[in-house]
Amino acid sequence: MSNPTAAMVVIGDEIIMGRTQDVNVKYLAQELTLVGIDLKEVRIVGDLTNDIVLAVNSLRENYRYVFTSGGIGPTHDDITSDAIAKAFCVSIDIRADALAILKSYYEKTNTELNSARLRMARIPE
Repeated sequence: MSNPTAAMVVIGDEIIMGRTQDVNVKYLAQELTLVGIDLKEVRIVGDLTNDIVLAVNSLRENYRYVFTSGGIGPTHDDITSDAIAKAFCVSIDIRADALAILKSYYEKTNTELNSARLRMARIPE
């Protein structure tokens, strides 16, 4: 029996333009190997919703697991979560469990959980 397979979509204009060096592919490949999953393909796409949707939908047709990296954070221009929701044709909203994690973290660090940071609790259904 062969190992399950996976693919990865690395998202970000900063990766494509060379401003940021990706380290997540190596990390994911090593971790997946430890649990018997073969990373078979990696695609790098910019910060364009349709490019993310196309990459995710294409890869999920061929691989059991598809991972994404990049594009999620507390900035106004993060589109990854919305793109994933669009790829799967599901809604996206703040999830209570994610909100609880963020509240706990920001309380411990004595940092305000502002609207930008709250975006990180938005998870596709």
